[in-house]
Amino acid sequence: MVRADVRSDLGNQACAALPPDRKQVFDPLTNKIAASFAAQDRRAQVGVIFLAVTAFAASTVAAPGSRGVLGGILALLMLAVVLTDARFFIIPDGLSATAFAVGLLEAVMQNPDLPLEATVLAVLRGTFLVLMFGGLRLAYRWWRGREGIGLGDVKLAGVAGVWVDWPMIPIAVEIAALSALAVYGFRQLVLRRPIHATAKVPFGVFFAPAIWLGWLIEVTL
Repeated sequence: MVRADVRSDLGNQACAALPPDRKQVFDPLTNKIAASFAAQDRRAQVGVIFLAVTAFAASTVAAPGSRGVLGGILALLMLAVVLTDARFFIIPDGLSATAFAVGLLEAVMQNPDLPLEATVLAVLRGTFLVLMFGGLRLAYRWWRGREGIGLGDVKLAGVAGVWVDWPMIPIAVEIAALSALAVYGFRQLVLRRPIHATAKVPFGVFFAPAIWLGWLIEVTL
C-alpha cells in the first residue's frame, strides 16, 4: 500500500519544529529541499552530506566522463526526493522533471551515434511506466475507493523509464517495493504496532534510490 501524494501531518509537524528564522515557504522547490534538510539534527545532516558525496563519487567511478557526472546529478536529485518525501510525503515536480531531462541527455550520451533513436526509446520507456503506474493508481482507487499510489510516484516512474533499460526496470521496482515493505514491517515490529493495510508509506523514499541503483548496476555490468 502506497500513500496518496498529499501533505501529511508529519510534514506539518516538521515545519512547526523549525526555528522561526529557518522556516521556509514550502512552495518553491529549493525551499522544500532546504526545509527538509534543516529539519534534521546535526548528525543526520552530516549523514545526508556523506551519502551525497559518496553517491556522486560512485557514479563518476562507475561511468567515467560525462555520463558519470550525469549519474551523480541523478543521485543528488534522488536524494532530494528521499528528503522531501520522507519529511512531507511530497515528491516535487521540479525534481522529477529535472531528473527526466537529465536522463534524456544521458541516454543520448550513451548512444551518441543515434541520438534521436536513444531519445525516443527513453521516452517510450518512461511513458510506458507512467501509464502502468497511472493505471495501477486508477485501478486501486476504483477497487478500494481511496488513493493508493501517489501522483508523485507516477511521475517518478517516468524518471525510472528514462534512466534504466527494460531488463532493469522490474528489478528497480522490485527493490523499491520490497524495501518499503521490509522497512515498514520492521518499524512496526520494533514499535510493537500492528500492520495496517491502509498505512501511508512514502514510496518515493525507496523508489528514488532504486532508480539510481538500477542505473549504477547497468553501467557497472
